[in-house]
Parts: sequence; structure tokens; C-alpha cells
Amino acid sequence: MMASSHEDRFHVVTPLKKSPILSNVTGTEVLLKLENIQPMGSFKIRGIGHYCQTLSKKGYTRFVCSSGGNAGLAAAYACNKLGLAATIVVPESTGQDIVQKLKGLGADVVVKGKVWDDADALAHQLAEAPGSVYVSPFNNPVIWEGNSTLIRELKDSLGLRKPSALVLAVGGGGLLAGLVSGMTDVGWLDVPIIAMETNGAHCLNAALQAGEIVTLPDITSIAKCLGAKTVCERAFQCARETDLISITVDDREVIEAIEKFLDDELMLVEPACGAALAAVYSGHIERLKLEGRLKNPHGPVVLIVCGGSAISLSQLLDFKSQFGLN
Repeated sequence: MMASSHEDRFHVVTPLKKSPILSNVTGTEVLLKLENIQPMGSFKIRGIGHYCQTLSKKGYTRFVCSSGGNAGLAAAYACNKLGLAATIVVPESTGQDIVQKLKGLGADVVVKGKVWDDADALAHQLAEAPGSVYVSPFNNPVIWEGNSTLIRELKDSLGLRKPSALVLAVGGGGLLAGLVSGMTDVGWLDVPIIAMETNGAHCLNAALQAGEIVTLPDITSIAKCLGAKTVCERAFQCARETDLISITVDDREVIEAIEKFLDDELMLVEPACGAALAAVYSGHIERLKLEGRLKNPHGPVVLIVCGGSAISLSQLLDFKSQFGLN
């Protein structure tokens, strides 16, 4: 059973904020679940913080996590709080600002390979050392249990109201698996889930198209934090157990969504989160509403602003020039 006291959890209860501007854009009430204000800037601390706490009680003294960003930051933060050692294995695409943040939290940083999958293979090897344990960025039931706290908070905030849809970005599938776990607990399994991915990091969409889990040949999207080439099996099952609507957007739409969100809500988020925002800014919520896919038209659309640390104003400007958006 998961501990829930304020003393021993690392995540914070995040606000649920109505966005008048996004509500006007979609013609329906849009509520923002602001996971971008979590410690280390993303929802990852829910699941990974819970995992590190749970495993620390079993006597492990070093946690080895493979991550190009937010999962590694969450693991390093949790280990720092627990007074335990952390090794974070990152791919070469990881920005120096992330590496410095990890080192600032006391973590050992190892750079390995072109994409996350390469770093992950080494993390598994390093975790075989005595006293060490592997931390997946997304693929563990204890992580999903931690992520499920997000739904309980939504239920507390909304009371008897049910969302007409939940919008989230999908990478490896840990957030999706956690949300479905929470939705099962609170009786929300009939709520449609709008799963947003970028073309080039669309491992769930590719699996659903194929009818089985497939591995992408490469991550070609700028949303590197969505960069798992293979979705976790539990997320694939979740897609079949729920009313899941899988949508992909291109990188250009993501950058436009990030910039509009910065203007509209005064918050800067990374491309992985921009994929979820593109559900609003690229007109998908409006379209789904017109198609009758949002079963409870009187309920709010809840958009999970997953946040992310892999962004800065200079990077946003770089992305804009890359796509000719200046």
C-alpha cells in the first residue's frame, strides 16, 4: 500500500487550473494539471520518487537510471533526499544543462550511445553490481502506482464531475499506465484518453497500427524525452482496455504549441509536453468534440501539462529557426 503522508513523499499536489484562453480555442472547458511545477519540473517524481523510496527500504544503496532527462532528474533528486548514491546513464543527445543539473544533485553521470535504448542497456549492466538496483524511466508497477496519485488528486479536485477526456503525451508509457491504474481505482475507465505523440517518437501509435508491439528504427523527433523506440507492454494493454484515441503530430506543430502556451499561460515546457498541448492548438479537441468522441460533453477536458526540463528559451528559438517559424 502506498504511503501518502506529506513527510515521506517527494512529489507535491499540483494545481488544477482553468485556462480561459485554451477553453476559448477549443470551445470546451480546458483544465490544466500543472505537473510542470513538480520538483525537477515534471510528473516523473511521482512514480520514480515512490520507486526509490520503496526499494531503499529493501537495502539498496545505489540506484542506476537510464534517462536523457526527466526520469534521471527525478531519480537523482529522490536519491539525494534519501542520502543514497545515484548513477544516471544518458544518451549523447542529452543537453549539457541536464548533465549539470544531475551532477548538482550529486549523481554520477555516464554518457552512452546515440539514443535512450543504448543508455538503457548499459544501465542494466551497471545495476548488476552488489547493492545496486535498476530504475526504469517508465516500466515498473511501483512506478505506475506512484504515477496513479495524479488521478486521485484530479478526483479530489473535480468531486462528482467527470472529465470529458484526459490528454497526455506518451513516451515509453509509464504515465499512461499510471493514469489507467488510477482511473480504475476511481471508476473513470469510461473517460476517453487522448494519447499524443510526435511523428518519429510514436512507439504507441506504431504498435496500435501494427496490432502488436513494434520497435521504431530510430528516434527522429525533436521530442527526445518521448524517445523510447518501444512502448512498454502495459501501456499497449492499457490502450486496448480503455477508450484511447491515439494522435500523432509533427515537430513543427509541437514547437508552435510550446510558443503559444508560453504566450497564453506564461510557462515554458519541453517538446514532449508540447505534443500534448498540440491536441488543443492543432484543433484535435475541437474535431473530436464535433465527431462525438468526447462522451461527456459537459465535463472538462483535463490536459496533463507534464512539463520537462529539456528546454530553455534559447533552445525554443533554435527550434523555431530550424522549422522556419521566425
